[in-house]
Amino acid sequence: MNLPHLHLISFAICPFVQRSVITLKYKEAPFELSLIDLANPPDWFRERSPLGKVPLLIVDHDTVLFESAVINEYIDAITPPALMPTDPLEQARTRAWIEYLSEQTFAQYHWMTATTEDAFELARHTAARGLERLEQQMTQDDRLAAPGFSLIDATLAPILMRYALLEDPDSPWETEAFPRLAARWDQLREIPAVRDSVPTDFAAQLADYLRQQDGFAPAHFAAQLDAPA
Repeated sequence: MNLPHLHLISFAICPFVQRSVITLKYKEAPFELSLIDLANPPDWFRERSPLGKVPLLIVDHDTVLFESAVINEYIDAITPPALMPTDPLEQARTRAWIEYLSEQTFAQYHWMTATTEDAFELARHTAARGLERLEQQMTQDDRLAAPGFSLIDATLAPILMRYALLEDPDSPWETEAFPRLAARWDQLREIPAVRDSVPTDFAAQLADYLRQQDGFAPAHFAAQLDAPA
């Protein structure tokens, strides 16, 4: 099967970009990767990105796709075997859980970047409630608990990777509290497409990013990531 030329525009530590990198690598689709500085993006990116966000996928040097969920569905559609189910209802359920995980990605980000201790506690509570709902639904929803890798997993992995890095007494994430999610992460972290979806110095880059933010949580986590293991 002849694939189009795929050029992914990325910011190195963005979890939404990571979803598409995971999908591309898992589907073994050749792609070109370009990193940009989102704080100072090049003019060509401003012109080609309708929302000014990453990821951006340029197909055959011309057509632009944006939004990670859309990009991932396109990648899946052109690279068999498909990860998206064929039944319309199951497709809708998959998309619904991907949207839910997008909200959990933002909840995690708000926790990581909270500017005050009060905001940190509120964000921690919100993120924990989201994880609790996810853990509960994994006992009931076969879309979440399916044994094989899915587009849902490509969305979940970046969240769990960051929680695993940011071990903290005040973390929303506790492996004992979320045994099903913890078991899923144990599986996902061993998949080469997940393991190789971030730079080798990902923790250091994440610490640098947080260090550039102001407030309570970023300073706390940057120091934690900088600490020797």
